[in-house]
Amino acid sequence: MRIPVVIGIGSIQQKGSFDELDEALVLMDKATKAAIFDSTNNSIVDYIDRVQVPKGYWKYRDPGKWIAERNSIQSAVTSVTKIGVLQQNLINSACDDIAHGKIEASLIVGGEARYKKILALKENKEFIETELNINPDFYVKATDELQTKEEQDELGLMAVGYYAILETAYRKKNRLSLEEHREKISHMYAEFSEIAAKNPDGWIDSMKSAEDIKQVSKENPLQALPYNKLHCTSWNVNQASAMILCSEDLADKLGIPKNKRVYPLASSETNHMIAPIQRPKLSESTGLDLAANFIKNICDEHKIQPNIYDLYSCFPIAVQMFADSLNLGSEDVKTVTGGMPFAGGPLNNYMIHSTVKMVSEIRNNHSNIGLVTGVSGMMTKQAFALWAKEPLIQFTSKDVTKEAALIENPVQMSKQTDGKAVILGYTIFKDEDKDMKVVIYGEDSQNKRKVLISKDKEIIKNMGEEEWVGKQIVFKGKYLVS
Repeated sequence: MRIPVVIGIGSIQQKGSFDELDEALVLMDKATKAAIFDSTNNSIVDYIDRVQVPKGYWKYRDPGKWIAERNSIQSAVTSVTKIGVLQQNLINSACDDIAHGKIEASLIVGGEARYKKILALKENKEFIETELNINPDFYVKATDELQTKEEQDELGLMAVGYYAILETAYRKKNRLSLEEHREKISHMYAEFSEIAAKNPDGWIDSMKSAEDIKQVSKENPLQALPYNKLHCTSWNVNQASAMILCSEDLADKLGIPKNKRVYPLASSETNHMIAPIQRPKLSESTGLDLAANFIKNICDEHKIQPNIYDLYSCFPIAVQMFADSLNLGSEDVKTVTGGMPFAGGPLNNYMIHSTVKMVSEIRNNHSNIGLVTGVSGMMTKQAFALWAKEPLIQFTSKDVTKEAALIENPVQMSKQTDGKAVILGYTIFKDEDKDMKVVIYGEDSQNKRKVLISKDKEIIKNMGEEEWVGKQIVFKGKYLVS
């Protein structure tokens, strides 16, 4: 078994006027060039035989081939990983294949240019993407749907409403009042904001206080109760990142300095798919717990103690669930980047960014042992990755999907047209007509699930001021009656 190691990293961030900004393809190319330069030996390009790209908010068919050609990477197999596949899966597959001698080296690169696209809309300018009509050698696709039709009809495709409902279930589980909970998640993200402001690659470089984050304002509008804008990932960014992995033998052959090397130790992931409303417990995840336990057991067995973390932070519920699974307390620092609302959350590429930052942090302090987590979908799939300055153990990874599926089964959807239900979670937001609407996950008298809504102003006001999770309600059709 060979030992996989990261030898080169690159991060690119752009702000400025429309004409100063690059499209995502160019950003990824620049991140790649930075990673090659960072490795200290340009000859690494002769050994890269895989280029892996997580799909972004762009139309390129195969950015990997374009990037390979511009960096003299010959005959590399290219892949595009579709949205819905864990970003950690790219790293795991590269590490496993390097360890088993299937490949020499892999380039993993991703990026977004949403900021440039937003400026184009604001300034009525044309946003042009390079046309790439050649398909990659293969696509990595996710399976199953992320949500039920009932959920999608009321919550749409954007993630915020789904996560907000899970958040209210978590709030109830922890016996927090609405105000206590707002304080908790806002103080947590204020700490994230402080770290992002000190991160040279952070998107928002001004610190946001807990009060800034908690209070609804013109700059911080409500997205889906209890989330305001500053509780949510910031994906309208111009950012890209890249990392190069190879075997330790190849690193030795190329004379890569020891101070450039950071080693993956262990990784776990779950790809168990259950729509949010069908989860037995909205505030918990069996797959997450199993994946966390695998990493914790590795740490216990080999006496490894992580001391820096980057917990996936698209929304507060993700941070909290990961922290709980790792038994982290409120005093533990949970991000090295500053988190997705503040450091930037480039859609399907944040975990590559956080891993690149973790590698940098470990390089700068050899005593650091880092743990990075990731999510895909509606808090659907989770991953953990352990990193260190030395190859303390042979890299090992585990997919706990099958194990999770044996334990956690989806709850059936209700066919009742009227009756009583218990509220499991809810959120309030503006629908497409700009009217306020509450969306509820309910459990009927037969312990089956139902999506319910209300546009009653009095009900909406009450649900925004007091806890309704756990209350019994009456419904008719899809509407909450009382």
